[in-house]
Amino acid sequence: MLIRSKLFVPGSRPELFEKAAASAADAVSFDLEDAVAPERKSAARTSVASFLRNPGLAGKVAIVRVNALRTEWFADDVAELAGAGLDIVNIPKVESADDVRAAIDVISRSELGVPDGRVRILANIESPKGLRLAAEIACADPRVMGLQLGFADLFLPLGIERRNARALEFVRVAVRLAAGEAGIAAYDAAFPDIKNPEFCREEAKAARQLGYAGKSCIHPSQIAIANEIFAPRADEIEHAGKVLAAARDAAERGVQAFVVDGQLIDAPMIAHARAIAAAQDRTANVL
Repeated sequence: MLIRSKLFVPGSRPELFEKAAASAADAVSFDLEDAVAPERKSAARTSVASFLRNPGLAGKVAIVRVNALRTEWFADDVAELAGAGLDIVNIPKVESADDVRAAIDVISRSELGVPDGRVRILANIESPKGLRLAAEIACADPRVMGLQLGFADLFLPLGIERRNARALEFVRVAVRLAAGEAGIAAYDAAFPDIKNPEFCREEAKAARQLGYAGKSCIHPSQIAIANEIFAPRADEIEHAGKVLAAARDAAERGVQAFVVDGQLIDAPMIAHARAIAAAQDRTANVL
C-alpha cells in the first residue's frame, strides 16, 4: 500500500471531496476529529460515508480519521462508515495496546455482515504515554498497518517548540523503531505552515532519512513535495536491482553472503532491496 502523501480534507466540507479525490495524493484522509465542530460531527460522518459509497476515491487509499476512542462519537463514526469502501481507520490519541484492541472490538461489531469488511488501522502517536508505548501499540494486532505522528498534540501541551530539531528527531526515531518492531510503516506528521514549502520539504527529507514511508498534507500544495521525497530514488532503485540480481545468483550457487559494489550483503539488506523494488513498482502503477 503506497502512501507517500496523505491529504487531509475536513469531513464537514463535502464540496472539497471531489477535488481531494482528483488530487495527486496517494491517499485521502477525511477528518471527522479536529477539523469538525461538535455540532457538525453527525452531518460530517454522513457526508463522508455517502461519498465513499458513491462515487468513492477511484483507486486512491481511503482513510477516515475518526474521533478518539473515548469520545461520544467514536462508535457512531465506525458504525456509519461500515461498508463504505473504507481502507483505513485513522484512530487519534492511541495510548496503549488495550486502546487498539478496544477499537477493533467496536470495528468488528460494525463489520458484521459486510463483505470483505476488515479495514486496517493507522494509529496516531501524539501523547507522552502513546510515545512510551508505541511499540506495544504497533504490535497490538495485525490490523495495525502503521503509526502516524502528531507533533502538535504531543509537543504543545509540554511547551516544546513544534520546529525543535532535536525533539523532532528523537520522536521520529522512537516511533520508527516502534513501527519497525512490528514490521509496519511510520508516517510523518503534517506541516502546518502552508506558506513555507521549503521547510515542509526539509521536514519530509528528515523523515525520509529516518525510514518514514510518507507524510500527511493539509494543503494540495504539499502533495508534490511528499510524493517526490518519499518516492524511491534512482540510485536506490539501481542498487536494489543489483542486490536482487546478485541474490538470485547466490541462491542458485548456494551462497549465503555476497558482495555488491564493495558492500557485504546479508538477509536484512536483501529484504530492504525487495522493499525498494516493491515501492518502485507501486509508484510506477500510481503514475
